[in-house]
Amino acid sequence: MGVDLSLDKEKLESQDNLKNKVGLELPNIQEDIPPRKKLIFSGIQPSGTFTLGNYLGAIINWNKLQDDYNCIYCVVDMHAITVKQEPAKLRQNTLDAYALLLACGIDLERSILFIQSHVKTHAELSWILSCSTQYGELGRMTQFKDKSQKHADDINAGLFTYPILMAADILAYNADLVPVGIDQKQHLELARNVAERFNGRYGKTFTVPDPYIGEVGSKVMSLQEPTTKMSKSDKNANGFVLIIDDKDTIIRKFKRAVTDSESEIVFREGKDGINNLMTIYSAFTGQSFEQIVNDFNGKGYGDFKIAVGEVVADKLFPIREKYLQLVSDKEYLRECYTENAVKALNVSQRVLSKVYRKVGFVS
Repeated sequence: MGVDLSLDKEKLESQDNLKNKVGLELPNIQEDIPPRKKLIFSGIQPSGTFTLGNYLGAIINWNKLQDDYNCIYCVVDMHAITVKQEPAKLRQNTLDAYALLLACGIDLERSILFIQSHVKTHAELSWILSCSTQYGELGRMTQFKDKSQKHADDINAGLFTYPILMAADILAYNADLVPVGIDQKQHLELARNVAERFNGRYGKTFTVPDPYIGEVGSKVMSLQEPTTKMSKSDKNANGFVLIIDDKDTIIRKFKRAVTDSESEIVFREGKDGINNLMTIYSAFTGQSFEQIVNDFNGKGYGDFKIAVGEVVADKLFPIREKYLQLVSDKEYLRECYTENAVKALNVSQRVLSKVYRKVGFVS
């Protein structure tokens, strides 16, 4: 079953022609058109190997969304260069991220997964949208303020206009829904404002995207500083688990996880370390906190840490194996991201062509 890409029925090309161009099956277009699945767009930065927090907080849900939505996913390497990058490392991180998403279950028969810089329409649409974005709106973006403080030696224009490119990512596909975390809510609101402003000026053009409010991903904290979010930038390597860590490494890191001076395995305020471990265990086993408390009644923290480490290692093992297989087959990866870039380009080019006509460009 393919992805329904009928985003603009007024200008939709013939079904056979579109199928040849995009390479995906489309439903028969008849008078009684069945309700199409809503389209979800989401992107992730190629900042290196994903952590357990990335997996449980976002990627595991990307996999599930494929069952109920048409999904377009993107490795946003253009966003990554708003801060200084080592070119060779960025290339490798981009390929690693692409391979990891496939290993985590993104199915190219049901979804489109591409690399952002391979699809020129994102940058082209970004310029058009920048002319419908107010300077003051960008100045209010909290992420710009935060990143400017962290990268005070390189406060570049791309860092300032980053949210416009994000809006272009979304609007280029007329996405209905966008999964967003707390740190991206403001950017999605800007995308909505820009879409509404453009529609008001030039007539109905863009779908105004809504935030996807679905299953909440588990918030995973550092194993060494359980009051802070797990991050691979943590100076203490024992604070984070990478989803391609081997079993021995994973169990060792969980054995060293910070807990508290008590001995009771229970979820409550003040027990940040145990709360974090219970959250992780629950996410992988499906057990409620009450079940976990009952199962480990009378057992110590040491037993619980090992149990959490083992369940995590066992669940991540097939992902690690698939990832290692994919990164060793560079020709297959190239085939995947090239074909998917063509699919994404054909979809987004239809939207961009309509935008160009609306603003008065000569075709």
